This record gives sequence, C-alpha cells and structure tokens, in this order.
Amino acid sequence: MDKINLIKPEKINLLNHPALNEKWVQEVIAKDPSILGLGDLILKDKERIQPKAGKLDILLQDPETNRRYEVEIQLGKVDESHIIRTIEYWDIERKRYPQYDHCAVIIAEDITSRFLNIISVFNGFIPLIAIQMNAYKVKEDYFLLFTTVLDEISLGLLEEEEIREVTDRNYWETVRGTKKTVAIVDEFLNIISEFAPGYELKYNKFYIGLAKDEQPDNFVLFKARKSSFNIALKIKQSDEIEKMIEDAGLDLMNYDKRRGRYRIKLTKQEVDKHKELITSLLKMAYGKTTED
Repeated sequence: MDKINLIKPEKINLLNHPALNEKWVQEVIAKDPSILGLGDLILKDKERIQPKAGKLDILLQDPETNRRYEVEIQLGKVDESHIIRTIEYWDIERKRYPQYDHCAVIIAEDITSRFLNIISVFNGFIPLIAIQMNAYKVKEDYFLLFTTVLDEISLGLLEEEEIREVTDRNYWETVRGTKKTVAIVDEFLNIISEFAPGYELKYNKFYIGLAKDEQPDNFVLFKARKSSFNIALKIKQSDEIEKMIEDAGLDLMNYDKRRGRYRIKLTKQEVDKHKELITSLLKMAYGKTTED
C-alpha cells in the first residue's frame, strides 16, 4: 500500500489577518455562492444599500424557486448588533419585494452557544440560518469551510397548515382545474389505496390533500390546473431520487426545501406510463410522513 501523506492545515483567524478581510470573504462567496451549502444560488447584489440602514453584504437567489437570501458576514465572534442587522436587512428586503420568499443568513467565524440560543429564539418565526465560517491555510493556499450550525425551522408554516380553507370537488373541477385534471387525482388515490387503504381526498382552496380517519396526512399534495397537474411529494432531497425522476423524462419543477417536497408536473399519459415509478415515490413519501 502506498504511503498516504496527511496534510494538517493551519487554522486562520480572519479578524486579525493582515490581508484576508471581510471584503475578501464577500468576493469568495459572490464568485461561487454554492460554497455556503445552501444550493445552487446565484448572486443578485453586493453591498446593497438599505434605506437608512447601511448596506447588505450579499443578496443571493435560488433561480428555480426565486427565493432570496439576505446574507450578513461577520469576522470573529457573532454579536447582538450583527444579529439585529441581519434581521433588519431581511425585513427591509421582504417588504420591498413581497413577491419573493426571503430568508436571513448570518455568517460568522465564531457562533457561541449563547448566541446560538438567542438566534434559535427567532428561528421558526423568522426564517433564519446561521453558518459558521472557518479559514485554513496550506502552504501558500487558503480555503474557507462553511458549516450550517442552525438551519431554518418552520413552525406552523407548512403549506397544508397555512391555507387549510375547505372547498369541494366542484370548486376544483370548475374554478382551479377541470374534470379531466381532477380525475388524475382519483388515479393517485387508487394507487395509494393499493399499499395504504383508508385514505380519502380533502379539497382545500389551494391544494387537494389526504386524510385518514378524518385526520390530515398530507405526504402528497395535488394541484389540478386547467391544462396541467402537479404533485408535491414529502421526500428528503437526494440525487438518486432526482435522477430517477429525470431519467423517466418527467418534469421535475423544483425541490421546495422549506417544506421538504418534490414538485412534479404530470400528464394523464405520464401517470399511466410511469405507474411503477410513481408508486415507488408515493411509498417513499408515505414512509417518511409525519403528523401535520
């Protein structure tokens, strides 16, 4: 066996470094936002001027969902002023651009347990992500490592809890969709009944859900349109699942990270053609569902 050479990188304190500063970190993130581990985001702006509130370090956006991330960077230990500033910038941007979903992101070299507890108080009520940044040096090269220490939590903000306004089948057949697109939901219910009998459809204003014994159990949601049909499956994101869907030629719209759902657009022909795959996906969602 060949000898394996282990390199031990030198940890760098950016706050006290003579050359590597916040501006440098900002440029690194702007050049490749994926380094943060939040997905394939794109840069929308840097040093974004906020009315009477300074400048937002970085504004990122998810090109698929159009969700925006207001990012504040701090070298050294996180403090109260940066937490407040992060939330303030998030609040300004969401009010200026309400057509987008927004998430606040604070990045610091040292996020202590005390401030992690403070940040977690807001989490669930304010979409907030905390990322710890570590810098290392190997010979003359430097690299940054970003680790999410507090992920976003949605408390009472799940799709099915937000808008559970009851309607009926006629509403979906005439207002939101058509008899043909709603009939596809019946086919899905038949598939589900093969491995999980006892479910029935529940017609709500913005989605068609599922219930068993009168209790919501929305491991899959349905949206019948006038000319299309979408499903939203509650499955943990993975490259393997996405490859299965794409290899079948199905229209994978996106993965809603906030709600943990794959959104897929389907036709009646695709449901018939790919019944085996669809059944597998439904079983995966059924196995990972939790109480709503």
